[in-house]
Parts: sequence; C-alpha cells; structure tokens
Amino acid sequence: MQTAYTSFNSHWIWNQWLVFPINYKNLPLNSKIKFTIWEPYSSYESLPVGECTFRLFSKNNELKTGKYRLLVHQDTKSDGMDNSNALSKSEIPTKMDKLNKKLREYDRGDIPKNEWLDNLLFKEIDNLLLKECNDSPNLYLYIDLPQFDFPVLFNEKKYTIPASVSDVSKTHKIVKIIDSEQFRANIAEEKHNKLERGHCMENIYIKPNINERDELQKILKYPPTHILSNEEKNLLWKYRNHLTGYKKAVTKFLKCVMWTDANEVKQAVDLLEKWKDIDVEDALELLGKDFQNIHVRRYAVLQLKKANDEDLQLYLLQLVQALKFENIENKKEIESTLTNEGQQRKEIFERQGKLINKLKYISNEIKMSREPRKKKVKMLRTYLSDPKNGLIKIKPLPLLIDATIIVVGIIPEKSTVFSSSLMPLRLTFRCIDGSEYPVIFKNGDDLRQDQLVIQIISLMDKLLKNENLDLKLTPYKVLPTGRDHGFLQFVPNSYSLAEIISNYNNSIQSFLKKFNQDGTSPETYNIKASAMDTYIKSCAGYCVISYLLGIGDRHLDNLLMTTSGNIFHVDFGYILGRDPKPFPPPMKLCKEMVEAMGGASSPLYQNFGSFCYSTFSILRKNSNLILNLFGLMVDANITDIAIEPDKAVMKVQERFQVDLPEEQANQFFKNLIEESVNALFPQVIEKFHQWAQYWRK
Repeated sequence: MQTAYTSFNSHWIWNQWLVFPINYKNLPLNSKIKFTIWEPYSSYESLPVGECTFRLFSKNNELKTGKYRLLVHQDTKSDGMDNSNALSKSEIPTKMDKLNKKLREYDRGDIPKNEWLDNLLFKEIDNLLLKECNDSPNLYLYIDLPQFDFPVLFNEKKYTIPASVSDVSKTHKIVKIIDSEQFRANIAEEKHNKLERGHCMENIYIKPNINERDELQKILKYPPTHILSNEEKNLLWKYRNHLTGYKKAVTKFLKCVMWTDANEVKQAVDLLEKWKDIDVEDALELLGKDFQNIHVRRYAVLQLKKANDEDLQLYLLQLVQALKFENIENKKEIESTLTNEGQQRKEIFERQGKLINKLKYISNEIKMSREPRKKKVKMLRTYLSDPKNGLIKIKPLPLLIDATIIVVGIIPEKSTVFSSSLMPLRLTFRCIDGSEYPVIFKNGDDLRQDQLVIQIISLMDKLLKNENLDLKLTPYKVLPTGRDHGFLQFVPNSYSLAEIISNYNNSIQSFLKKFNQDGTSPETYNIKASAMDTYIKSCAGYCVISYLLGIGDRHLDNLLMTTSGNIFHVDFGYILGRDPKPFPPPMKLCKEMVEAMGGASSPLYQNFGSFCYSTFSILRKNSNLILNLFGLMVDANITDIAIEPDKAVMKVQERFQVDLPEEQANQFFKNLIEESVNALFPQVIEKFHQWAQYWRK
C-alpha cells in the first residue's frame, strides 16, 4: 500500500490513512508493517530515503494502538523479518521514546487530564523534541494507529502436532468420532427465535417506534450481499405488516423467514400479495439460488412481467442462468408444447448452427495454414465465393448477433483476416434491405466473459441516460456461439490508440483534427466542439466503468477510438481486479488521453472530472441492480468469476464503496482520479516508471 504523492516544504507530513485489505481477526501474532520512504530522484526514478519494520502486537499479545515514533534506518534494508536489522524500536530508548509511551497512555485516558498542567507539559515536550531534532542524526516516522474502546488481544489455541503418526500410536489410540449432528441447525438458537417471534405470530399490524424505525431503515439500505443477524431478522419479522408499504423491504423480509417453519412460510407467502410492486433489481435477486420457494419465484416472475421488452433484454443473460435454480420436474411436458411457430424457430436455429460450422471450418483451415496473411485473405474470399458452400447467397436468416437484422449472404470482397494470433475473420453480411452489417468471427477464444462485460456496460449506459447523462458509450454486440467461438459487432471507422499515436505524432488531438477540424473553435483546439465533447464524455464513462468492473490488461492496442471521437474498450480477458501486468493504475487513463484534453489543468479536463463524478454517483445509486446481476452469474462458469465465485460479487461491491456515505464516497473517487492522473506527470510522480512500463506492455 502506498500514500498518494505529497509535496513538502520543510516538514514531511502525509496526514493520510492507509487501509490494508485484511481483517484484524486474520492477523497472525508476528504481523509487521514494513515502511519505506521514497523521494523522487528524476522523472523516471525514486530513491529510498530509509526503511523500518514495525511489530503490530506487543509482547503481551496486545494489538498496538495510538501514536508511535519509529526509528528510520537510512543505511539498512528492511527485510520485514522478526530478527530484522531495521526494527522501528531503538536499542537504547531515548528520553523522547519514553515520553511517547506516556503520551499513548495519556491519549488512551489511562493518565488523568489536567488542562493547565498539560499545556505547560506539552510546551516542554515540544522543546525537548526540537532539541533532539537538532542534536540527533536519526530520522523518525510518526504513525497513528486506530484506537478501540477496549484492548484487542491475540488469542489462538495452540495444538502440538506429533512428529509422526507412529509416535502417536505408541502412546495414544486414535479414535475417529463422527458427529451425527454437525450439519443440523443450532437447536437452542432456533428455540430462542421461535420464542422471540412467538408474540407476533399472528398477522397483527404493529407500528415501530422511532428507534426501531431507524434500525429498519438501516437494514433496508444493506447491499444484497449483507448477511442479516438474528436480531435483525426478528425485527423484520415483527414489523412485517408495516413493511408492506416499502417496496425495498421485500428481499430483506424474505431473508428473515424461517423456511423450515410451515406457519411462517404460509404467512410470508400470503403477505407478498399485499406488498407494493418491487423494482426489477429486487425481482432479479429473488430468482437467485438463495430463494427456492416456488411462490417467491412466481412472485418475482410476475413482477418482471411488468417490465418492458427492452429492459428484459438487458437482463436476458441472467434470466437464462436463473433457470438453473428452477425446479423443473417434467421437461417432456415443455417439449410437447412446441407450436408451429416453435417448429419454424427450431429450423432457423438449425440453419444458424450450420452457418457457424462452415465459418469454424474455414477459420480452422486459415489458422493451420502457414501461408502469409495475404494468401489467407484470398483463401477466405475463395471459400466465401464458392456457391457450393452456401455463404455468398443465404436464404433470409436472422443474424445471430442481432436477430432484428435479416441477412441474405456474405460479401467476399469486403471480408478479410486480422493479423492477430487467433486470425479472427471480419465478415461483411449483406442484409435483406440492401445495407451491410460487418462482424468479427473469433475461433479459439471464450467470449462469455466479454459478453457479460458488454451487457453490464449496456445496462450502465441506459442507467446513465435515464439520468439525462449520455456519455457516448459504444457497447458493441457480443454473442458466444460456443465455448471457444462467437461473433462480435465490428465498429467501423475505429482505430486503436497505439495506431493513432504511432501515425499522428503521439497526438490524439491531431487525429481528431483530421476528421473534425474547425478553425472557429480555439477553445477546443480547433476541433469541432461536438467531437471533443464526445471524446471527453466517452473517456469519462469508460474510466469509471473499467474501474468499477476491475477491467485489467489495458494497453493502447485494446483502447479504440472512432473518427467522431468515441473512445471505447475491447477484449475483456481480465476483470474483477485481475491483471497480468504488475502495478496496474487504479483507473485506465493514459497520459496521451489527458494531453488530448489540454492537460490536467485545462477547462476540458475539469469537464472530464465532472462527468466522472456524476457517472460514479449515478451508478453507485444503482449498485444493487449490478450486484444482483453478477450474483446470478456466479455459477455460469465465467472465467474470472469462477476463480473465486464466493468473492466475485464482493469484489464489485467494494469498488462501489457502498458502506460510505454519499459525500465520503464521492471524495474517495475524486482522490482516485487525482491519484491516477498525478501518476502520469513527472513533477508529481512516485511510480511513473512502473506505470509507464505497464502502458508500453
């Protein structure tokens, strides 16, 4: 973990909290923090000023709290070990070391406070500190650790492990005992809950008092991943009739029901009919694997029926996954209900399947060929032109990637082969209305993760537009047609930033000017105001979205831009914070993108920042919907979700900062942008060299 860059005059004061991604309860007894102080040496390098290692627990196994003064070793490298030569504690305690110990006791309240005497004492301490600073060559780092109402002690039962099983068998007889009740519920806890709810088993309306109402409001604001305590469940059950007036209370209420108690189940199901209509995000949560009751799932489906087709299409991926949790007893009954329309649709699916097989065949032939790319392009066009293959002319067929488009053939001369390792095919379909529709067919790549990311981007685009914020996003269509092949919509007039920077003198502005020149707009560097507006908005949108989804492996080849100024991302092989390169920046914003806005101090950059803040705020308000969509995909075998399925939703939730108040969350995001941008410029860098390597890779 590192602090943000801070410029100093005479005193080096950071005044920043560092939060480590580990809970106190998971800390081992020998936990230490190794501190390294860096000073910028040049535009590309920082030099270590000194290091020290600080033990988090005292000799009495108590977690250290309050203020500490650490000795910084200027000529010894800290290795973080127990016997390190760079431990933060002086071998011979000085007068100030002893005073600091007393000051910690004073801060904790162990020493009585006397204002007039304390003021005199602190002045004397300041004089002693100043004298030591002038006389001593040592450097000291002052840190402040969180304080708690009570001492925090390390307590872990230690077990002695025998040297070998044979040693044990000599002295003890090992007997395995199977606990037949280990998977049963806690009987005492169940009895307590029944007694607690016993006085309110009847459906009687009870109104909560002010404190209880505040507690209920707090519970309703919990994210969908929050696990309710028994006390919270009992409170929800007690005021269930009162909660029917709150549409946001349905999911929380259903989580408090004891589904093993027939009486409670009946009351809960009957109560659903009285509830206010719920939002789509809550209906989607009820279709997850945590809710198996058929009446609850039917209620969720009825709520979804009220949504329009356009909205349902945004959630189609998750609705298909939700079928896994349905109890479908007789599939034959479903198959027998196929109508004539169903038979026609089945025929269309079969024809689409044959089209995919033909494209897979020629794609494999091209990949196995050792011919140069030009000959591979010729091979593709020859195959497409042969009438025997049935691709130059096709009986009208809905395009797989967009069923609203009816295609009648593929245009050979407008189809080609990309030069990347998988040799994707760019195919131009001829539509029934005479128009053309270009797509990319990839063979050898799992596109299911790309499909999920694009779906979430499309949803976010709609959520932002609902708030009158159009960020000119480009959520192109993606359709996996198998585990290792599928279609992507080809975005015309688009180029990678690597290509633009290489061909336009390292300047995105030059690229924009070529296609959008306007000599009457000096405030946008003689670029059409509409194009610059599109560029800034799309930059802001994708910066925020790539951060929220933890999109990794960003480089100048998978950041694309259209001639009208739309920036967009492609290739989502790494999400949820995964990245194959070290030191990935927190936000995907390269220095060329900032320079195109006129630099970090320009008015256009200020506009970019404003769009970022608005985007984060709007999407954060809709975080429950996005979290529920990810929750339904946990069992979908999506690559990066499957690595840690139990933590996938939490990884997204952490980025939304749902536990922070609105104002603090916005401040967090402002700091994040500043940290990302400051790292781009030599005068305010700490890790510029590492991040520059990231972008070059």
